[in-house]
Amino acid sequence: MEVLLWVIYVLVAVAIIALILLQHGKGADMGAAFGSGASGSVFGAAGSANFLSRATSVLAAIFFAISLTLAWMSAHKHQQALQVVPSSAQPASSVPGLSGKASQQAAPSGAAQAGSAGSAPAAQDIPK
Repeated sequence: MEVLLWVIYVLVAVAIIALILLQHGKGADMGAAFGSGASGSVFGAAGSANFLSRATSVLAAIFFAISLTLAWMSAHKHQQALQVVPSSAQPASSVPGLSGKASQQAAPSGAAQAGSAGSAPAAQDIPK
């Protein structure tokens, strides 16, 4: 589902870019007055601007909706991943093959971590 939304998202983005590039600016109407062929287009003199602007606004609304949907899906995917706990999970002390001493070494206390290598030496370790 998410991959399909990403594909539609990219296609809508490319379509918006194409529609914006097809539209002409406000100053382009002056060129039609001096013999440019833009006034005789398929949609008529004002019809193309009306159609292209409506199509652009519809695609922009779709782009916005897909953006919000993908953001919502991403946020809820991470929440669900954090909440899922496998039923076979066991604490380290009940895992076969680990003695009580080995399981205590696997999870050192906070005091033991503070004096470990790479941290600042304690005040009592500094020679005077």
